Amino acid sequence: MGRSMFETIMGALVLIVAGGFMAFAYEGSSLKPVEGYPVKAKFTTVAGVGLGTDVRIGGIKVGVVSNLALDTTTYEAILTLQMKDNIKLPTDSTAAVVSDGLLGSKYIKIDPGAEEKMLAANAVITHTQSSINLEELIGKMAFGSAEKGGADKPGEKKPASGDVGSATVKP
Repeated sequence: MGRSMFETIMGALVLIVAGGFMAFAYEGSSLKPVEGYPVKAKFTTVAGVGLGTDVRIGGIKVGVVSNLALDTTTYEAILTLQMKDNIKLPTDSTAAVVSDGLLGSKYIKIDPGAEEKMLAANAVITHTQSSINLEELIGKMAFGSAEKGGADKPGEKKPASGDVGSATVKP
């Protein structure tokens, strides 16, 4: 009987510690809803951004991405940023999709402007910068751009396959 009581107490202790770890992880994760007001931002591409992605000012988390949508007329991505109530953004603020280091996760970086007027709930940040596609940049560096390979500039003629420079052959 004593051994079974000891095992029961140890099992309960393990469950309490596991619950503590779960609460700690939930508190520090993006799953916890942010109380505040929504602000929208339109981007041409938001590769690497998803629900719960951090919104930061000066490296400090001030909100999360709460919704992703597509504008069916302009084909731009519309992000809804849930900002903390105590953070007020000037109307000329800018938003950019940036990486946390070279291969880190993406987040939304807000650069506050200098205007006196603040963004209201559901206002749109008009100055945005989309994410940079790292694979595309590496491909351009590895394989070069179109200008290096041949005469793609206006007014230039690409030599035919049988031509040898500008030399002419007389019969």
